[in-house]
Amino acid sequence: MSLIANLRDTVGASNVLTEGDLTAWEQDWRRRWRGKALAVVRPGSTAEVAAVVRACAAHGTAIVPQGGNTGLVGGGVPDGSGTQVLLSLQRMNRVRAVDAANLTITAEAGCVLQAVQQAARDQGLWFPLSLAAEGSCTLGGNLATNAGGTQVLRFGNARNLCLGLEVVTPQGEVWDGLTGLRKDNTGYDLRDLYVGSEGTLGVITGATMTLHPQPAAVTTAMAACASVADCVALLNLARARLGPTLTGFEMMGAFALELVARHFPALPRPLPGAAWTVLLEQSALDPEATARERFEALLGEALEAGAITDASVAGSLAQSHAMWHVRESIPLAQSEEGLNIKHDIALPVSAIPEFVASTDAALARHVPGVRLVNFGHLGDGNLHYNVQAPAGVDAACFLAEEEDAVNRIVYDAVCARGGSISAEHGVGVLKVDELVARKPAVALGLMGRIKAALDPQRVMNPGRVLAG
Repeated sequence: MSLIANLRDTVGASNVLTEGDLTAWEQDWRRRWRGKALAVVRPGSTAEVAAVVRACAAHGTAIVPQGGNTGLVGGGVPDGSGTQVLLSLQRMNRVRAVDAANLTITAEAGCVLQAVQQAARDQGLWFPLSLAAEGSCTLGGNLATNAGGTQVLRFGNARNLCLGLEVVTPQGEVWDGLTGLRKDNTGYDLRDLYVGSEGTLGVITGATMTLHPQPAAVTTAMAACASVADCVALLNLARARLGPTLTGFEMMGAFALELVARHFPALPRPLPGAAWTVLLEQSALDPEATARERFEALLGEALEAGAITDASVAGSLAQSHAMWHVRESIPLAQSEEGLNIKHDIALPVSAIPEFVASTDAALARHVPGVRLVNFGHLGDGNLHYNVQAPAGVDAACFLAEEEDAVNRIVYDAVCARGGSISAEHGVGVLKVDELVARKPAVALGLMGRIKAALDPQRVMNPGRVLAG
């Protein structure tokens, strides 16, 4: 029996797509990578995923797992060979259980992040993982890339919220590790092996995640800062005054917000003209009046100390959402402006002011007129340090001509300060060569041996994360 016939028998003919417009699966969100799949296969259960993987393994056919296809490094789309099976998990979108007493939720890999959040809210609980793409990204993709988002400062990346996994191995076996235990010291932590592996070691089909009590009071503000150093000073003060109730701290450069204003003029601009704008949020269990008083006292102290020059506090939930909408619209505004050179980098917070100043200057020397879209999760040291072509320069030509040189300038500066070239987006195909060049040889060797042991046929998302 041919592989296609086998797959149709397994998941139904309507869920094996080989003809027509497959752009939604074969092209990434950035429209930078476009591949050709042998077939797009849409299983509806873990058993069907396992059967699909077994069939592909028997035929020596590579599998590219895909969730919501919102990735930014090309890790979830097929190559151009027409020989890879695109395994879409989107039909596996059920919330299986919420255990309110244990503060856990178990959901399938194709469950959209926003649906997981809503299922928690329906039980009066909070699932704090939050991303700009939460209306379309999926839980499995979040875990496969160890996604971060806006709440990492308090709750950590997706890995920190995950208690257990269900995974289909490259041989088509099912590992049921869907535990809700906080403590289970019985050998190697397989969960952490699969989280962040980008589909190269197996297919995540389900997960048990940690929930938290809903905060009684959420207070949001935007604050204007004259420099990155002032943003860091505000962060230090906020940590000291708010402690664990500080749940969001986002830094946005003036040009990043200028792009939002240009492409989405209907959105509010609370502090126009600021060199740097910080979006900070407190989520507390205190009564609202108490929490708000503490929050406003922090801003008053920061103003007196010179860390900020102005601030705007949201007076309602709608205003809070509007502030976050501005922050979350930056990637969309960049897309509207044209292709750009993206960097998802992590640095010690203490190193960020000097990194920004020196790297901005180095890029300006290399490309006069270059425009820097600098924003991100300052609270956990993660910047989206993106480089836009000078005004009037064709964006696609700029990307083709300058990407290698710009990456070298940025990544050399990051690594010289003990940072990482990928904070939350993953490696995918975009950063494979950079990983080889910059990861210690011992670490690459260990990763290669893990891959060889678990996926000796190299059928799971080949060419992503690891070269070859």
